[in-house]
Amino acid sequence: MSNELLLQPIRREVDVYIAVSRGRELARLVGFDEIDRTRIEIAILELTRNILVHAGSGQLALREVEQNSRHGVEVEASDTGPGIEDIELALRDGYSTAHTLGAGLPGVKRLMDEMVVESVVGVGTTVRAVRWLPTKQRGRR
Repeated sequence: MSNELLLQPIRREVDVYIAVSRGRELARLVGFDEIDRTRIEIAILELTRNILVHAGSGQLALREVEQNSRHGVEVEASDTGPGIEDIELALRDGYSTAHTLGAGLPGVKRLMDEMVVESVVGVGTTVRAVRWLPTKQRGRR
């Protein structure tokens, strides 16, 4: 099994769509069905848009992960932006510092099986989210 790391710099709007496309392909290769591939794509879209809106630029890392007998896709979005002062508040539906709907991080949390947010004000933010493959599904690996 390969745990190849796919990195995508996020600097412009087009990078968001390249990242979504790369995530879709990885999810397909791992064996996710169309519904779960769409969940992963939406999570990538939300995280990369957050990078552009809040930090201006950053990076998205995608990788296949394995834990015990589970297989999945990990999405990691990181930036060196202003950071999040109150992570708990940022994870609430409707909260936004950018005058948006405030559905991004809470939505990612619902779409993925696991999510961890690490942030230091003035240093940046990293969000790691994993979607696990149901045991009955398996891709080429």
